[in-house]
Amino acid sequence: MKASPQGSRIDDEFQTKGAPMLTLHCPYCGTDADETDLHAGGQAHLKRYGPGSSDDQFEDYMFMRENPKGVHFERWRHVYGCGKWFLAARCTATLEVFGTYPAQTTEPPPDLRAKISAKRPGWTWGDFA
Repeated sequence: MKASPQGSRIDDEFQTKGAPMLTLHCPYCGTDADETDLHAGGQAHLKRYGPGSSDDQFEDYMFMRENPKGVHFERWRHVYGCGKWFLAARCTATLEVFGTYPAQTTEPPPDLRAKISAKRPGWTWGDFA
């Protein structure tokens, strides 16, 4: 391993071959942003619990997350672009991006779910299939 100018250690293989770069399309400003322009915000479509919720409900909201190997819905912020949050469906194993959509959407759009199902027959995730 070699030290980079910033002092972090970089594997020789990584330096010569490179690694795949995650690129997501921002649905607000219309640009394709690579992962260095974005900030991951965790799992999308969580049921949020507030005042009046039970301790178990709040614990589930705070700590229990899906972490599948495969298709996952995530929140992303276009930090070095328009600054807005959006949602993305991607495969965590291959970095294949199925699509992005506005953060105000309460569930994945039907056309996006159909696109995922066409490529991954039998796919399910939470309440979405």
